[in-house]
Amino acid sequence: MLPGIGFSELLLLGLAALIIVGPKDLPMMMRRVGQFVGKGRAMAREFQAAFEDIARQSELDELRKEIEDLKKDNTMKKAQDDLTAFEADVNSAVMEKHPSPKPAAPKPDTAPESKPETDTQPAAPKPGDDAA
Repeated sequence: MLPGIGFSELLLLGLAALIIVGPKDLPMMMRRVGQFVGKGRAMAREFQAAFEDIARQSELDELRKEIEDLKKDNTMKKAQDDLTAFEADVNSAVMEKHPSPKPAAPKPDTAPESKPETDTQPAAPKPGDDAA
């Protein structure tokens, strides 16, 4: 309720409205007052929602900046690059100490030796054999 206004003051205001406006027009006046209060509350909610959206947008902008900073200063990418460089150094050191043997020159293409084919299919029945 309003600060400094108690039940007795509200009762006095209601009686004054009843006497001034009259019993016939009092319901219509109360309806308009209710609509006015509803519009005021809606405007207050809209105003508060706008401030909350601005605050949320500000937070999102800060998060975007933090993400961009993390992308620029990505320690995982640096670590991966360092490991790749270290791997290349180790591989080159190993290759210097133990060079791989060079592969022999390939022989000229010759026809491959054919293997004798073995029968993997069952033998055909002889003409004189009837199992029936």
